[in-house]
Amino acid sequence: MKEILSDQAEHIARGFSPILGQRPRVLILGSMPGQASLEANQYYAHPRNAFWPIMAALFAIDGQQSYESRARQLTEKGVAVWDVLKACIRPGSLDSAIAESTIVVNDFSRLFRDFPEIRLVAFNGQAAARYWHKYVMPEQAVPSALRTAVLPSSSPAHASLNLIQKQQRWREVLLS
Repeated sequence: MKEILSDQAEHIARGFSPILGQRPRVLILGSMPGQASLEANQYYAHPRNAFWPIMAALFAIDGQQSYESRARQLTEKGVAVWDVLKACIRPGSLDSAIAESTIVVNDFSRLFRDFPEIRLVAFNGQAAARYWHKYVMPEQAVPSALRTAVLPSSSPAHASLNLIQKQQRWREVLLS
């Protein structure tokens, strides 16, 4: 990491490998998994996070299945999931607590080289989009034809929209 202070070592957050199928067409990017997700080693594990209910509604995924089954069903629909950040120092789960000087981003140049079918990057919230534009776009090779869209965050910390409103906004972007 760029700068690790010994008193912050307990707050190092390291992301997961992407959920990828054979030919993803859509990549949903969060910023960095929250504490509940890190502890469960699963994307969007917080019980009040709307991500999996939204995926169930949009892609007819059985939300009662195991995490592995839900992830597989999603990849079968051509949807991949990852985060902009590979690692950072962040006490707690809020994006606002990320120490920007410690940010390490994932290798998107390689991802797009290995999966050229990806045509849409959908950001799960404003923070993911902000980190993408600040840290990925200036440094990495990103396809010029790539479409991007910012979606309302599925996080329970962002409660300005209810589940139905979030689903509608996600539907407009992902299924158009």
